[in-house]
Amino acid sequence: MRRFWKIAITYIGETATLLWQIILAAPTVVRRIPLVIEQFIFMGIASLTIVLLTAMFTGMVTAFEAYHQVQHYAPIVYVGMMVTKAMMIELGPLITGLVLSGRLASSIAAELGTMKVTEQIDALEVMAINPIEYLVVPRVFTGMIVTPLLTILAEFVGIIGGYFVSRFFFQISTPLYFRGVRLNYLPHELFGGLLKSLVFGLVISFMGCFHGLRTEGGAEGVGRSTTRAVVSSSILLLLADYLVARIVFS
Repeated sequence: MRRFWKIAITYIGETATLLWQIILAAPTVVRRIPLVIEQFIFMGIASLTIVLLTAMFTGMVTAFEAYHQVQHYAPIVYVGMMVTKAMMIELGPLITGLVLSGRLASSIAAELGTMKVTEQIDALEVMAINPIEYLVVPRVFTGMIVTPLLTILAEFVGIIGGYFVSRFFFQISTPLYFRGVRLNYLPHELFGGLLKSLVFGLVISFMGCFHGLRTEGGAEGVGRSTTRAVVSSSILLLLADYLVARIVFS
């Protein structure tokens, strides 16, 4: 038990230290715009296909389930409303976050972990280059920008996917579906989902960098860091999802 608490306290202390270092180094991101653009292409554009495919099928499944829930008990116009609210409030941000967690947290941890075990990070320090400013801040900053943008696209594609299922499988007319999309629309639901995605972007990129910088033990250690980054970021996403929901929608 003592060993567990020692590991837990050490882990919390190291995460807090890295977070504080990122906050202090945040203003330097303006000098790293080329790195930010490079990360934007890698995190955003390269992730676009998998995020949109996942969102489209999520919207289709949501419309299918919504139709079978309301067909005997409520007006069919509620199908569009249910799909829209589900995608804006929960499914859009969370599905996007989990997809990016599997793709980005693992790749960031693997990249930084490889640099760590091959002593490239030590070489940066020898050249008087701060690894936090050069490697971590651009990735965290880009993650916090990319995730909300991808979430907006995912929500739109999910709603359109729900429309195709509603129109071609359940013969719900186009005006009726999109009337449901506009029905009972509340702006804070959209912004609450985007706030979630902003926090998710911070969690994903931060945990990838954190575990990458803690890598030890060669190639085997890189594999462990990659796994830990994905698992920890996924768990923290679910925790952050609950906390933000309590704050925004209480």
